[in-house]
Amino acid sequence: MSRILLLCYEYPPLGGGGGRVAAQIAASLVDRGHEVHCVTGGIASLPKRSIIEGVHVLRVRSGRKSEDTCTILEMFFWLITALPVALKEVYCWKPKLMQAHFAVPTGALAWVLYQLTSIPYVLTIHLGDVPGGVPEQTAFLFKWIKFLTVPIWRSAAAVTAVSRFVAALGEKAYDIKPTVILNGVCSKKIFSTFDLQPSYASQYIKGKEIAAEKEPLDSLERAKSVQMLMVGRLSIQKNPIFAIQALALLRGLPWNLKIVGEGPLFPSLAEIVKSKGLEEKISFLGWLRSNEVTAIMKQSDILLLPSLSEGLPMVGIEALFHGLAIVGSRIGGLQDIIVENENGSFFNLNEGPLGMAKALRPLLEQRVLLKKMQQASLQKAKEFEWEKSMDAYEKIFQLVGS
Repeated sequence: MSRILLLCYEYPPLGGGGGRVAAQIAASLVDRGHEVHCVTGGIASLPKRSIIEGVHVLRVRSGRKSEDTCTILEMFFWLITALPVALKEVYCWKPKLMQAHFAVPTGALAWVLYQLTSIPYVLTIHLGDVPGGVPEQTAFLFKWIKFLTVPIWRSAAAVTAVSRFVAALGEKAYDIKPTVILNGVCSKKIFSTFDLQPSYASQYIKGKEIAAEKEPLDSLERAKSVQMLMVGRLSIQKNPIFAIQALALLRGLPWNLKIVGEGPLFPSLAEIVKSKGLEEKISFLGWLRSNEVTAIMKQSDILLLPSLSEGLPMVGIEALFHGLAIVGSRIGGLQDIIVENENGSFFNLNEGPLGMAKALRPLLEQRVLLKKMQQASLQKAKEFEWEKSMDAYEKIFQLVGS
């Protein structure tokens, strides 16, 4: 049994997929007999200290205003305010090692703690904190701070990456080859970003019942229409407007789309759906709880991932376990979950919405093909069994902490 200090600037219900991965790892380590404390970010509505699934969670407030996003300035203030809290944990609790999720900003905290205490850290990298991962958001930032991140990578006792694509980006940028440990789906549902209920869509969904288990699909509707799903923050990176434009080209085919999530593009999306006359085909559900998303996935046939960039999306892995075919943009982060013409299809973003429509059409017109791809997704899911991922993490922790 080891004492492990987990460092992650966001932890559910704050943040997105990276925080969910951190939470699953922490809770699974507790299940395996380890002690885990976590220093993370906080907001006024969350307790400063709590024990969740056996993990001691210490939330450090730093002026963060949004549950699902964190500005660069808020990250900087978190580093300053989290340092004394983490340092106290190190000296009083005496962990054998640390795991830092995200080289930026969390890696900086781990590096300082290592310099002060010599306690080794494992660095786990995600898409957004690697140069080239989300260029539309971080290219300018890394232009100025990359030299500051080099010591963070060099000082780590081990570096892991959540996908092959992220590992390749990290190796290219820092000449260090990370160990790939694929994200997986934990059978024990620890956390979900869908447990948040932000307010972007409130004016559109107010008064409607959005709980999936209370909104079963009519069997006749399912027989006639292919049920599609998009899940995630409605942001430029997730590219939801592109998907709506593609679906407008297929309006004559039998399909329905449910969109789970909210974000800054919501008003524009709602307006486009209305202007295209797709209100009867497309439903906005806002953020839902984990069990509600699961219920909707069980009723769905196809997951749409039109993103501009991804590391290894948790929603894509979950879709595999529920037997959904996946149609996604041809980007590096989706190569681990989509096998062309087996469990889904790719489309090239530079071909515009027409390219996505072409990739989708065969699945909407040929039910036999769709069924074959759904079965292939169930087979593909075996590559993402959570216990395999945890075995890999635990092996590295044992080496580092020995």
